[in-house]
Amino acid sequence: MHRRWIRRRLPVLVFTFFIILYVDFQLRTSSLPKVAHHPSTRAPERFIQLPAAGAKDAQNPAGNSSSSSSTGGKTRSTDLTGGHSESAHVTQPKLELDDIYIAVKTTGRFHKTRLALLLETWISRTKAHTFIFTDTEDEDLSSEGYNMVVTGCQSDHSQQALSCKMSAEYDGFMASNKRWFCHVDDDNYVNPEALLSLLSAFPQEADIYVGKPSLDKPITAHELLEGNATREVRFWFATGGAGFCLSQRLAEKMAPWASGSQFERTSATIRLPDDCTVGFIVEKRLGISMVHCPFFHSHLENLLLISHRSIPQQVTLSYGIFENKMNSIEVKGSFSKEDDPSRFKTVHCMLYPFTSWCP
Repeated sequence: MHRRWIRRRLPVLVFTFFIILYVDFQLRTSSLPKVAHHPSTRAPERFIQLPAAGAKDAQNPAGNSSSSSSTGGKTRSTDLTGGHSESAHVTQPKLELDDIYIAVKTTGRFHKTRLALLLETWISRTKAHTFIFTDTEDEDLSSEGYNMVVTGCQSDHSQQALSCKMSAEYDGFMASNKRWFCHVDDDNYVNPEALLSLLSAFPQEADIYVGKPSLDKPITAHELLEGNATREVRFWFATGGAGFCLSQRLAEKMAPWASGSQFERTSATIRLPDDCTVGFIVEKRLGISMVHCPFFHSHLENLLLISHRSIPQQVTLSYGIFENKMNSIEVKGSFSKEDDPSRFKTVHCMLYPFTSWCP
């Protein structure tokens, strides 16, 4: 009788025992932390996610940014950790404008025109940490306390001259111990607050190369090898005409191909100018993808497409060959087009209306 009762109850007891074990396992595993898996930063392209405010107006204003052409008109976000997840746990000091080394490339014949306009506008607010790389001595500018670097490079627009100045810019940054290197040309307006906001969004100990390409696809070059042989290479590069930035960590890794005379030698191996050489070193030598950002603008773009309300978000602006691109910028009490053909003064007064010379 007792054995018969045990045989009847045993399956129920065994089933109940396994239910208890299963519930206990579920409770234990649900309390474990979940691991977040981030997309690889070694993907062919990296894109910045536009902020919600003003994103519609700022999205692909130039029409030649790869951020829309490569993704079917959609902007993709990117993992900004540079592949080093431990950097997210390191508390870095708040980024300040003084941490950014802004290098302006110019030449002697533009000191009184292009450069003078920059000195009057945005450089007046970033004088201490803006460094002007030129090929001509200028005692007037030096006496006024500007950081003038006379490179000894040629004054033309050749590949050799451009690479020579970029080499000087790189070496100047490496000696400065600043946290970011940003290059712009003498026809760029830099919005310091927008630049600071952009760079502050990145992990400060990551490998970051951020800018805007002038092409809608990677450039193709032929790298010169030993024995006069060549091989085809393809890579993205941020056009120097719109400006670009490099984190200190990444710049340090570039040293074997960029320090001293190495930059000009690297440029000669691909027979392309300075901005292309930077992209070649970052993507082909170091295997790090550039971050495509729509807030940089070169003289090759139609800046008429940028709305007034999105201007404070733009990192750089320019002017050039397409029928006075900035002439659509009009605000109450602004300068006339004759007095301000580049519209840089008008932009400056939009951003800093209490400047003494603003209307």
